Amino acid sequence: MFEQQLKKIREDQGFIAALDQSGGSTPKALGLYGVDEIAWSNEEEMFAVVHQMRTRIMTSPAFNGDRILGAILFENTMDREVEGKATADYLWQVKNVVPFLKVDKGLADEADGVQIMKPMPDLDALLDKAKSKNIFGTKMRSVIKQANKESVAAVVRQQFEIGRRIVAKGLVPIIEPEVDINCPDKAEAELMLKAEILANLDQLDDSENVMLKLTLPEADNFYADCIDHDRVVRVVALSGGYSREESNARLARNHRLIASFSRALSEGLNVNQTDEEFNSMLDQTIASIYDASIK
Repeated sequence: MFEQQLKKIREDQGFIAALDQSGGSTPKALGLYGVDEIAWSNEEEMFAVVHQMRTRIMTSPAFNGDRILGAILFENTMDREVEGKATADYLWQVKNVVPFLKVDKGLADEADGVQIMKPMPDLDALLDKAKSKNIFGTKMRSVIKQANKESVAAVVRQQFEIGRRIVAKGLVPIIEPEVDINCPDKAEAELMLKAEILANLDQLDDSENVMLKLTLPEADNFYADCIDHDRVVRVVALSGGYSREESNARLARNHRLIASFSRALSEGLNVNQTDEEFNSMLDQTIASIYDASIK
């Protein structure tokens, strides 16, 4: 199964759906979906509500492996079921979509222009659980807000250190050092970031393969060197706060870069839509992101 999934992620056309809003970002995601905070009274109820939203997306006829290569899940979603199957098994067995898991515990406070990841003391146990639930890969996010060379290097170093632990567990990590789209010197930060990524990729051995999730760059085809690197399975782009229209336009100009959108994927979906309206909107959205991803 792993080899089948690796081949799909590496070679097929399509994009990765990010369905991994965690506790901190879930209320905003639900608000955009038309569900306000009176719909739940505690965190567990909130997660049940967001799982209903995610289930509606995953079970839609528009959502399948013809255009979607993989889906990134939050741990709570991985632990739940969709139509009587564990979520990861539903995605792969029913939809032919490769399951990933968000493993970071959120961001540390900003220091020296970046936010590194908070400590992950239970990472090994989480990776073992993910493997037991047929998860293929992981995702973890840091944020770069200023072009500070030492800080950018620290972000990438932390990502790759943890990435190698994930590889050792038999999973493929998505390394995500996001450059904030509001970074005042975004192009300069991206130059620093690419240099650090390539240096760290060159230190991996032949058995260590990773994916990269990067902010849509200021210079078109800027990450071609990363896409071509032997240790990189695939490079995907985050929408990062750009509208879906802007995200798709930027993505289409970056050849061989594919989407891994979250908010831009669910934009326009609403709890009050009929199934026909919901599925139609999702189909149009998936089509537009797919088209931009295969340019």
